[in-house]
Amino acid sequence: MNTIFRKSMLSVAGLAFAGGVFAGPIAAHANPVDAKPAAVAVQGAKPQGDQSHISLNDEQTANVKAIIAATKKAGLPERAAVISIATSLQESKLENLGHLGDMNDHDSLGLFQQRPSSGWGTPEQITDPAYSTTAFLKGLKQVDGWQDMPLTQAAQTVQVSAYPDAYAQWEQQATDLVGQHWNS
Repeated sequence: MNTIFRKSMLSVAGLAFAGGVFAGPIAAHANPVDAKPAAVAVQGAKPQGDQSHISLNDEQTANVKAIIAATKKAGLPERAAVISIATSLQESKLENLGHLGDMNDHDSLGLFQQRPSSGWGTPEQITDPAYSTTAFLKGLKQVDGWQDMPLTQAAQTVQVSAYPDAYAQWEQQATDLVGQHWNS
């Protein structure tokens, strides 16, 4: 069923990803979050739906900074960092996850829950925040019009998650984090 769903999503989107860039199940260990409506606009559009927020520890903040650094190194704008951070918030709560056994979907690892078996890289690469972000951004750049589409649509097109709308809840926190750390 998962294979059928993924093929259907790709057919509808009309996208072909080079190098087998497919992944994205949600980590089953998710931390509790506070859902709060957000009123701050992002690039002229209000974030979709209720917004969630978590408090970050030092490791999670370092991962935010690593995502931003990789985005800048790739020459991409702040919006790419917002999409990347929101995706990582959904997939791992910005924690660089190793294999979680039964609490994990297949062989998903790292900040973005990327899968070695799906062509994202080796386990060592995927658990390197700079590498995993660069791999995510490579997929994002292949999405025509990603800059202008809703965050959840851009993230879902790269990740091909079983929960395609889940990324939207993190847009406000991701935007705030990029605003806080982009120039630091």
